[in-house]
Amino acid sequence: MVSRIINKISKEISGVHHAAFLLGFFALASQLLALVRDRMLAHQFGAGEMLDIYYASFRVPDLIYLSIASLVSISVLIPFFSGMIDKNKKESKDFFDALFSGFMILIVIVSAIAFILLPKITSILLPGSSYVDQMQVANLSRLLLIQPICLGISNLLGIVTQLHRRFFIYALSPVFYNAFIIFGVVFLAPWWGIKGVVAGVVLGGIAHFLIQVPFVFKEGFLPRFTLNFDRVKLFKVMMMSIPRTITLSAVSIESIFITSFASTMTQGSISIFNFSLNLQSVPLAIIGVSYASAAFPTLSAYFANGQKEKFVEHMLVAARQIIFLSLPVTALFVVLRAQIVRVILGSGQFNWNDTRLTAACLALFVISLVAQGLEILFIRAYYATGEMKKPLVINLISSVFTILLPFFFMQLFRTVPTFAYFIESLFKLDGVSGAIVLMLPLGFTIGTTINAVIFWWAFSRDFRSSARPLAITFFHSFSGAVIMGFATYLGLLVTEKWYVTQTLFGIFAQGFSAGIFGIFVGIIVLKALKNPELDELIASIRTKYDKFTGKGVGLESPDLSGKDRLVVPEPEKLE
Repeated sequence: MVSRIINKISKEISGVHHAAFLLGFFALASQLLALVRDRMLAHQFGAGEMLDIYYASFRVPDLIYLSIASLVSISVLIPFFSGMIDKNKKESKDFFDALFSGFMILIVIVSAIAFILLPKITSILLPGSSYVDQMQVANLSRLLLIQPICLGISNLLGIVTQLHRRFFIYALSPVFYNAFIIFGVVFLAPWWGIKGVVAGVVLGGIAHFLIQVPFVFKEGFLPRFTLNFDRVKLFKVMMMSIPRTITLSAVSIESIFITSFASTMTQGSISIFNFSLNLQSVPLAIIGVSYASAAFPTLSAYFANGQKEKFVEHMLVAARQIIFLSLPVTALFVVLRAQIVRVILGSGQFNWNDTRLTAACLALFVISLVAQGLEILFIRAYYATGEMKKPLVINLISSVFTILLPFFFMQLFRTVPTFAYFIESLFKLDGVSGAIVLMLPLGFTIGTTINAVIFWWAFSRDFRSSARPLAITFFHSFSGAVIMGFATYLGLLVTEKWYVTQTLFGIFAQGFSAGIFGIFVGIIVLKALKNPELDELIASIRTKYDKFTGKGVGLESPDLSGKDRLVVPEPEKLE
């Protein structure tokens, strides 16, 4: 029985559609576990001091992970190792050992320095927190320094599992990660408090790479530490990753500044920001990340073969799908924000004021859902061409906006009562303390939108593409989203009398009923507009259903001549 399970997990996945479906399924499973994790954290601790400490403790380990572990980036190294393994397995194994050794030396040194300096770092990071809270953050961060090491090793092992198309193994890693965090919340937190949750996080990080060890060992690629390697060659390869590393590090630096800003606000602001960010990450992962990741190998193949017209065409197809799906989801999340937050987080210590603030932050975050999805797609498209510097420069520019805008809006909120009153009235937060936390997602959303616009301008200039093909998609999707949102709002008003909205089931049923009604109306609108994306989506679902029921037996996925290798992005944050 055990051997059968291992064989099933280690089975090779050859088709791009099969791989994409498998990865999408496990991405959804991981996101659902993440929501369960957040609900348990909210129930156990509420949006208060302890969760502020918990989320703040990730900032330094996150930065180390994104600045050091991303030097062994899957996106950069898979094309390099793909050719090497085919030519000389021994040479590729020796270089794999060199990568592992160089990574371990660097990250252990950086982590040791951080371990020593963390008390000083956290005093700067959290200017609005007490000395006791700052020291708690420092101590938890020291425990979490194990995380960058574990996830960096997982990235390295992921090169082997993906090159051999063992996507099932790689896809299980984030699922195990979140499962162990939940274990920490349920079984360890009652004994050790927030340290028990952190212990679960550490166990999750260890499980993240251990799940890949048996297959990597079987293939003879289990890395060993050595000091006998070609340092010049290793340095050259790592230099290829530096632009991407700096790009990811900029995101982590943004988080550090935002956490610092939140520490000067009402207690619980750090938690509310992170809860709402995690909630909006679910549709982003399912839509934006999935389409960008699925498009990456095909974009790479087209560009490598000199087929730039098809490269641009495929890019526009992915952009169309992201816009088409993201706008209606944005409308649903904005209208149903209170129901979503209450169902997922609203229990135990998570009170009504926490719910209202988190729901308002969520609404501001999802407004940038299209921009975030397109931003990820543009970055993947540039990586597919081998261009690393341009995404770096654009992201650095937008990072300045993403850091300065929240600070500007915070000062505006504190000094201009009219502006504060407008924001509180717009989101029905009159009398709720802590509404200033909305300035963080507001600045983030505007900064992200600026980033997407700059990316679009740069891409259009570099590849002589036009946004006109997307105009009809945007018009159809935006029209359907507006009407869908209005229909959903009417559904909420009608169904409010049907259910007891003081219970979990009642809130879920109300939101679900109103959402289904809104989606139904939106589909009618898109059908009336003869939207091609809707027809493509329905056809795709019908094909999947036919295959599942046996009606589609004999239908084969198109052959991409071996160029359908799917590259999965490594996790870009720890919590």
